[in-house]
Amino acid sequence: MTKVFGEVVAIKDVNIDIADGEFLVLLGPSGCGKTTALRVVAGLEKPTTGNVYIGGMLVNDVHPKDRDVAMVFQSYALYPHMNVYTNMAFPLQMRRYPKQEIDERVRRAAELLEISELLKRRPKELSGGQRQRVALGRAIVRDPKVFLMDEPLSNLDAKLRVQTRIELKNLQKRIGTTTIYVTHDQAEAMTLADRVAIMKEGEVQQVDPPTQVYASPANRFVAGFIGSPAMNFIEGTLVTRKARLMLDAGEFIVPIDTSLAEAIGRLEGYEGKTVTYGIRSEDVAVGSSPFDGGVEVSVFGTELMGSEQFVHARVGKSLVVARAPMTFRVSIGDRAWINLTSSNAHVFDAKTGRALV
Repeated sequence: MTKVFGEVVAIKDVNIDIADGEFLVLLGPSGCGKTTALRVVAGLEKPTTGNVYIGGMLVNDVHPKDRDVAMVFQSYALYPHMNVYTNMAFPLQMRRYPKQEIDERVRRAAELLEISELLKRRPKELSGGQRQRVALGRAIVRDPKVFLMDEPLSNLDAKLRVQTRIELKNLQKRIGTTTIYVTHDQAEAMTLADRVAIMKEGEVQQVDPPTQVYASPANRFVAGFIGSPAMNFIEGTLVTRKARLMLDAGEFIVPIDTSLAEAIGRLEGYEGKTVTYGIRSEDVAVGSSPFDGGVEVSVFGTELMGSEQFVHARVGKSLVVARAPMTFRVSIGDRAWINLTSSNAHVFDAKTGRALV
């Protein structure tokens, strides 16, 4: 589907088939079109071109209330004058469900979410995490075909967000309802998703399971967006020296791993061209003294993360981040040595950003 607002193309040629019971995450920076895509599925926006199918049925002209979808928003949107029970029961009351069935559904959802003891409280008497559970409960009682979630955890503090996303993943698997989840937080996407659809400027860049997106990014944008810290990128020219393919980065040389060199060798016309070499922090070997294959660098900074630390080093004009043990001792301004050759590295076309290997 494509969605255009005036002269702005919010979504361009998005085409995704979501399996029954799948947890799909739309991931991307602000303004990439992920929320618009969610709104089109919900029926709050009509696609400019293209079709939306739910359960095999074309729903382009079906009213939002008749699409059998339930939305959970960033804001909890709870009715302040109602208690938790009534907030959760309200969508069923509007559809004139029998009182006994409403009661059964609300209490079953409350038990599932472990908020049974909160049913008589009002929203102002709840914590942020409890309010979010009530908002989820209001969607669950509907027993919809699809859950549509628009950054539902962004208002929670960091610790509660981690706890809640684990609970949410577990809950979705137990219920088995197809879920489309929007976020700009890659940690949420990687932990929650069965598949991640990464978007940029209205276009889907890659749709794959989280492990595949991390290990085999389709292009430089995906590679840089997924992973913390972000992938290291080094611009250079592919050259052959002493019968080995290398990246000439100007002030230093990076030998290309043999398996990558063989893959690049099967591509036509890339030797002698400028490319972007990408390598993640865990694949950068680092030491405080010279070692075989190591390049001397200047330490720019360190980040202690508990059991490990990130060492930021300046090599030539590039800033490279290496992952090191907590016991690794180095300070700003010290000399260190890193090795950038790895079979897990990536090479991207410098112009298009497309992954070559």
